Amino acid sequence: MDAIVKPLARDLQAEHDDSRPDRSEVESALRTIIRWTGDDPDRPGLLETPARVTRAFEEYFAGYRQDPALLLQKTFEEIEGYDEMIVLGGIPFESHCEHHLAPIIGRAWVAYVPRGRVVGISKLARVVDAYAKRLQIQEKMTAQIADTIERVLQPQGVGVIIKATHHCMTTRGVHKPGTELVTSRMLGCFRDNPVSRHEFLAVAH
Repeated sequence: MDAIVKPLARDLQAEHDDSRPDRSEVESALRTIIRWTGDDPDRPGLLETPARVTRAFEEYFAGYRQDPALLLQKTFEEIEGYDEMIVLGGIPFESHCEHHLAPIIGRAWVAYVPRGRVVGISKLARVVDAYAKRLQIQEKMTAQIADTIERVLQPQGVGVIIKATHHCMTTRGVHKPGTELVTSRMLGCFRDNPVSRHEFLAVAH
Protein backbone atom coordinates (compact mmCIF):
# COMPACT_ATOMS: atom_id res chain seq x y z
CA MET A 1 0.00 0.00 0.00
CA ASP A 2 2.92 2.38 0.65
CA ALA A 3 3.66 2.31 -3.07
CA ILE A 4 0.19 3.73 -3.66
CA VAL A 5 -0.02 6.19 -0.76
CA LYS A 6 3.44 7.80 -0.64
CA PRO A 7 3.40 9.24 -4.19
CA LEU A 8 -0.04 10.71 -3.48
CA ALA A 9 1.27 12.40 -0.33
CA ARG A 10 4.25 13.84 -2.21
CA ASP A 11 2.00 15.15 -4.98
CA LEU A 12 -0.31 16.83 -2.44
CA GLN A 13 2.62 18.48 -0.65
CA ALA A 14 4.16 19.73 -3.89
CA GLU A 15 0.84 21.10 -5.11
CA HIS A 16 0.08 23.15 -1.99
CA ASP A 17 3.46 24.09 -0.53
CA ASP A 18 4.75 27.64 -0.81
CA SER A 19 2.59 29.53 -3.28
CA ARG A 20 -0.03 30.49 -0.69
CA PRO A 21 -0.26 34.15 0.40
CA ASP A 22 0.26 34.87 4.06
CA ARG A 23 -2.51 35.80 6.49
CA SER A 24 -1.96 39.54 6.22
CA GLU A 25 -2.49 39.43 2.46
CA VAL A 26 -5.77 37.55 2.89
CA GLU A 27 -7.00 40.01 5.51
CA SER A 28 -6.03 42.94 3.29
CA ALA A 29 -7.97 41.44 0.39
CA LEU A 30 -11.02 41.04 2.61
CA ARG A 31 -10.79 44.68 3.68
CA THR A 32 -10.83 45.60 0.00
CA ILE A 33 -13.94 43.48 -0.54
CA ILE A 34 -15.68 45.20 2.36
CA ARG A 35 -14.85 48.60 0.87
CA TRP A 36 -16.11 47.38 -2.51
CA THR A 37 -19.48 46.52 -0.96
CA GLY A 38 -19.77 50.14 0.14
CA ASP A 39 -19.05 49.67 3.83
CA ASP A 40 -16.18 50.81 6.05
CA PRO A 41 -13.79 48.06 7.23
CA ASP A 42 -12.62 50.37 10.03
CA ARG A 43 -15.99 50.75 11.73
CA PRO A 44 -16.23 48.82 15.02
CA GLY A 45 -18.56 46.10 13.77
CA LEU A 46 -16.28 45.21 10.86
CA LEU A 47 -12.85 45.89 12.33
CA GLU A 48 -12.13 42.25 13.18
CA THR A 49 -14.14 40.74 10.32
CA PRO A 50 -11.16 40.15 7.96
CA ALA A 51 -9.37 38.15 10.66
CA ARG A 52 -12.53 36.20 11.48
CA VAL A 53 -13.22 35.38 7.84
CA THR A 54 -9.61 34.27 7.35
CA ARG A 55 -9.94 31.87 10.27
CA ALA A 56 -13.25 30.64 8.87
CA PHE A 57 -11.64 30.03 5.47
CA GLU A 58 -8.94 27.95 7.16
CA GLU A 59 -11.71 25.71 8.47
CA TYR A 60 -13.77 25.71 5.27
CA PHE A 61 -10.78 24.67 3.14
CA ALA A 62 -8.88 22.42 5.55
CA GLY A 63 -9.13 19.60 3.02
CA TYR A 64 -6.22 21.02 1.05
CA ARG A 65 -3.98 20.14 4.00
CA GLN A 66 -5.13 16.51 4.07
CA ASP A 67 -4.26 13.56 1.85
CA PRO A 68 -7.41 11.40 1.64
CA ALA A 69 -5.35 8.36 0.60
CA LEU A 70 -3.39 8.49 3.85
CA LEU A 71 -6.65 8.38 5.80
CA LEU A 72 -7.32 4.92 4.36
CA GLN A 73 -3.86 3.49 5.01
CA LYS A 74 -4.71 1.51 8.16
CA THR A 75 -6.88 -1.51 7.38
CA PHE A 76 -8.02 -4.64 9.18
CA GLU A 77 -7.76 -8.16 7.77
CA GLU A 78 -9.36 -10.21 10.58
CA ILE A 79 -12.85 -10.09 9.10
CA GLU A 80 -13.74 -13.82 9.04
CA GLY A 81 -14.06 -13.79 5.26
CA TYR A 82 -16.66 -11.01 5.22
CA ASP A 83 -17.31 -10.09 1.58
CA GLU A 84 -20.68 -8.37 1.56
CA MET A 85 -21.52 -4.71 1.05
CA ILE A 86 -20.44 -2.15 3.65
CA VAL A 87 -22.38 1.12 3.58
CA LEU A 88 -21.85 4.30 5.58
CA GLY A 89 -24.91 6.39 4.89
CA GLY A 90 -26.11 9.93 5.33
CA ILE A 91 -22.67 11.42 6.02
CA PRO A 92 -23.28 15.17 6.45
CA PHE A 93 -20.83 17.57 4.84
CA GLU A 94 -20.38 21.24 4.02
CA SER A 95 -18.45 22.36 0.96
CA HIS A 96 -18.14 25.47 -1.21
CA CYS A 97 -18.86 25.94 -4.90
CA GLU A 98 -15.72 26.73 -6.87
CA HIS A 99 -17.69 29.06 -9.14
CA HIS A 100 -19.23 31.38 -6.53
CA LEU A 101 -17.71 30.33 -3.16
CA ALA A 102 -21.30 29.64 -2.09
CA PRO A 103 -22.04 26.82 0.39
CA ILE A 104 -22.89 23.30 -0.71
CA ILE A 105 -24.73 21.46 2.06
CA GLY A 106 -25.36 17.76 1.66
CA ARG A 107 -25.04 14.13 2.62
CA ALA A 108 -22.98 11.30 1.17
CA TRP A 109 -23.50 7.54 1.01
CA VAL A 110 -20.31 5.52 0.61
CA ALA A 111 -20.30 1.77 -0.03
CA TYR A 112 -17.71 -0.84 -0.89
CA VAL A 113 -17.41 -4.61 -1.07
CA PRO A 114 -14.14 -5.61 0.60
CA ARG A 115 -11.50 -7.87 -0.85
CA GLY A 116 -9.96 -9.38 2.27
CA ARG A 117 -9.61 -6.20 4.34
CA VAL A 118 -11.72 -3.34 5.65
CA VAL A 119 -11.09 0.18 6.88
CA GLY A 120 -12.43 1.86 10.02
CA ILE A 121 -15.79 3.41 9.19
CA SER A 122 -14.78 6.85 10.52
CA LYS A 123 -12.12 6.96 7.83
CA LEU A 124 -14.78 6.89 5.13
CA ALA A 125 -16.39 9.97 6.68
CA ARG A 126 -12.98 11.65 6.90
CA VAL A 127 -12.37 11.03 3.19
CA VAL A 128 -15.69 12.71 2.42
CA ASP A 129 -14.70 15.71 4.56
CA ALA A 130 -11.20 15.92 3.07
CA TYR A 131 -12.67 16.41 -0.40
CA ALA A 132 -15.65 18.49 0.77
CA LYS A 133 -13.44 21.03 2.51
CA ARG A 134 -12.09 22.31 -0.80
CA LEU A 135 -13.48 24.42 -3.61
CA GLN A 136 -15.67 21.89 -5.36
CA ILE A 137 -18.25 20.91 -7.88
CA GLN A 138 -20.36 17.98 -6.74
CA GLU A 139 -19.66 15.81 -9.77
CA LYS A 140 -15.90 16.02 -9.23
CA MET A 141 -16.18 15.42 -5.49
CA THR A 142 -18.27 12.28 -6.08
CA ALA A 143 -15.65 10.88 -8.45
CA GLN A 144 -12.73 11.80 -6.17
CA ILE A 145 -14.19 9.95 -3.19
CA ALA A 146 -14.95 6.80 -5.17
CA ASP A 147 -11.68 6.78 -7.09
CA THR A 148 -9.57 7.20 -3.94
CA ILE A 149 -11.32 4.37 -2.11
CA GLU A 150 -10.91 2.11 -5.14
CA ARG A 151 -7.25 3.00 -5.61
CA VAL A 152 -6.20 2.53 -1.99
CA LEU A 153 -8.44 -0.30 -0.70
CA GLN A 154 -8.70 -2.15 -4.04
CA PRO A 155 -12.12 -3.64 -3.12
CA GLN A 156 -14.46 -5.62 -5.33
CA GLY A 157 -16.43 -2.44 -5.94
CA VAL A 158 -17.15 1.08 -4.72
CA GLY A 159 -20.33 3.14 -4.83
CA VAL A 160 -20.74 6.80 -3.88
CA ILE A 161 -23.98 8.80 -3.91
CA ILE A 162 -24.15 12.47 -2.94
CA LYS A 163 -27.26 14.58 -2.44
CA ALA A 164 -26.75 18.29 -1.82
CA THR A 165 -28.28 21.74 -1.91
CA HIS A 166 -26.24 24.39 -3.72
CA HIS A 167 -26.59 27.93 -2.45
CA CYS A 168 -25.23 29.22 -5.76
CA MET A 169 -28.69 28.45 -7.16
CA THR A 170 -30.89 28.70 -4.06
CA THR A 171 -29.77 32.08 -2.66
CA ARG A 172 -28.58 33.73 -5.87
CA GLY A 173 -28.96 33.32 -9.63
CA VAL A 174 -32.16 31.41 -10.40
CA HIS A 175 -33.25 31.41 -6.71
CA LYS A 176 -34.73 27.90 -6.56
CA PRO A 177 -34.80 26.88 -2.88
CA GLY A 178 -35.64 23.28 -2.08
CA THR A 179 -33.76 21.83 -5.05
CA GLU A 180 -31.28 19.00 -4.54
CA LEU A 181 -28.56 17.73 -6.85
CA VAL A 182 -27.94 13.97 -6.83
CA THR A 183 -24.74 12.45 -8.23
CA SER A 184 -23.32 8.93 -8.16
CA ARG A 185 -20.27 6.96 -9.15
CA MET A 186 -20.29 3.16 -9.38
CA LEU A 187 -17.11 1.14 -9.82
CA GLY A 188 -16.34 -2.57 -9.98
CA CYS A 189 -19.23 -4.79 -8.91
CA PHE A 190 -21.49 -1.77 -8.35
CA ARG A 191 -21.16 -0.94 -12.04
CA ASP A 192 -21.15 -4.50 -13.39
CA ASN A 193 -23.65 -6.22 -11.07
CA PRO A 194 -27.21 -4.81 -11.18
CA VAL A 195 -28.09 -6.57 -7.90
CA SER A 196 -25.28 -4.83 -5.98
CA ARG A 197 -26.10 -1.49 -7.57
CA HIS A 198 -29.82 -1.74 -6.81
CA GLU A 199 -29.14 -2.83 -3.22
CA PHE A 200 -26.99 0.24 -2.68
CA LEU A 201 -29.47 2.57 -4.37
CA ALA A 202 -32.22 1.21 -2.11
CA VAL A 203 -30.15 1.97 0.99
CA ALA A 204 -29.52 5.53 -0.20
CA HIS A 205 -33.13 6.17 -1.23
